[in-house]
Amino acid sequence: MTMQRGMREPSATIRTTPSSATKAEAWGSVYLVGIGGCGMSGLARYLRALGADVSGSDMTRSRVTEALLDEGIDVRFEQDAGEVPEGCNTVIASAAIKPGHAEIMRAEHRGLRVLSYAEALGLCMLGKTGVSIAGTHGKSTTVGMLGHALIQSGLEPTVIIGATSTALGGENGSSGFRQGEPVIPRGSRAGEPGILIAESCEFNRSFHHHRPTVGAITCVEADHLDVYGSLDAVVKAFGEFAQLVPNAKDGGTLIIGHEGAHRREITGGVTCDVQTLGFAPAADWQVTFDSVRRLVGLVRKGKPIAHWTNLSPGDHMALNSAFAAAIAITLGAEPAKVAEALSSFPGVDRRMQLLGEKPSPAGGAVRVYDDYGHHPTEIDETLRAIREYEFADGHGGRLICVFQPHQHSRTRFLLDEFAQSFSRADVVIVPHIFFVRDSEVEKSRVSAADLVDRLRARGVLAMHLYPFEAIVEQLQNVCRGGDVLVVMGAGPVWQVARGFMESGAS
Repeated sequence: MTMQRGMREPSATIRTTPSSATKAEAWGSVYLVGIGGCGMSGLARYLRALGADVSGSDMTRSRVTEALLDEGIDVRFEQDAGEVPEGCNTVIASAAIKPGHAEIMRAEHRGLRVLSYAEALGLCMLGKTGVSIAGTHGKSTTVGMLGHALIQSGLEPTVIIGATSTALGGENGSSGFRQGEPVIPRGSRAGEPGILIAESCEFNRSFHHHRPTVGAITCVEADHLDVYGSLDAVVKAFGEFAQLVPNAKDGGTLIIGHEGAHRREITGGVTCDVQTLGFAPAADWQVTFDSVRRLVGLVRKGKPIAHWTNLSPGDHMALNSAFAAAIAITLGAEPAKVAEALSSFPGVDRRMQLLGEKPSPAGGAVRVYDDYGHHPTEIDETLRAIREYEFADGHGGRLICVFQPHQHSRTRFLLDEFAQSFSRADVVIVPHIFFVRDSEVEKSRVSAADLVDRLRARGVLAMHLYPFEAIVEQLQNVCRGGDVLVVMGAGPVWQVARGFMESGAS
């Protein structure tokens, strides 16, 4: 594993007491490039809470950067000059920062310690009870649910999430982070180092820098093939992540999906305590789910442990909540309090988020959802759940989807899978593919029109429209009372959902 300049490779088995955890003097003055991201802003707040002198930069102003400024964290919006503050000893780069960025190049020229976001987060886990949630899908939602369950159970976790959730508290964009206590205050692990929960993203193998005491792998599928090239390489990378969880006698636990996570290949040779979770009766943590009532149950060794009602529909949301419950109980939370918390979890922004209803001139209203889904499986699961929930009474509305593909390479590699994933939609509108990270050559290999052609060949009413304003206008003409609109994608397509809600009558 290649390390950045100035960074010492931490041992996967290091466990320290709270008094010897990462101190402010170890960080000194820290400058975060891309500080406006949800995860980066949370890391900035965490380092500041440790006593570090924190500042940073971002390309544009946002409610997150405004909140940081209000809290006294200096944020700059001119990155081209490459000026890193004098006295700074560590620069942390967001995963969105491309090679050759002026500030990173300047920092390296000055001989400063340069870390990626994942590397910095891994160092923060030293001396903590680190909890890393990995998997192709469900990371943000599971982290949000787990954080909420532990907060309501009184275990006072620190949570850094790559999204926002009102369940974590905070205002003005600060709800993607929650500062916890240095020591677990109660439960079966009372007195152990405080809990630090974070998402562990597999992109660019960044999750290999985390140092969890408790790890989770929800599911494993082919994704980020521009990095890995094949599903086998993805599975291998998750196996290397599993190896980071310490020996069972040192408290290391890995909870992995019983189905759909390649658990046998991934857990071969690990020394931590491995537990499986899934709908199958053979799973160590068996999940039961009544999709009509959205009632989720958790069974351990044949004994019912807890049950709760999810506010969000869908099998995938049931599994996310079950992972959160199993991890919370493993960390010492009382099952009854965990269940009560999950029943009240308000959700994570852009994860099957119901924005509201828009009245239609002809009567009735259009219900509008916003969702981050950008992988075929996520699309299929989300549309399936929304159709089953919204049209359970058999009324004749349509499911209309606006989907912005994210990355040309992902779209090209998974084109047929994307086309299949919209089988439950009645109308699909596709804007331009969101261009990020890929090369210009890759950009030329596939277009939104290619996806539209595949959809139409499958009998789906699909069209390619741009810009976003034109899509909003089309939605005003197409949508009618009783319809459900789902806007999906990891790029700025959320603007369509908000634009439609704010536009004139549909």
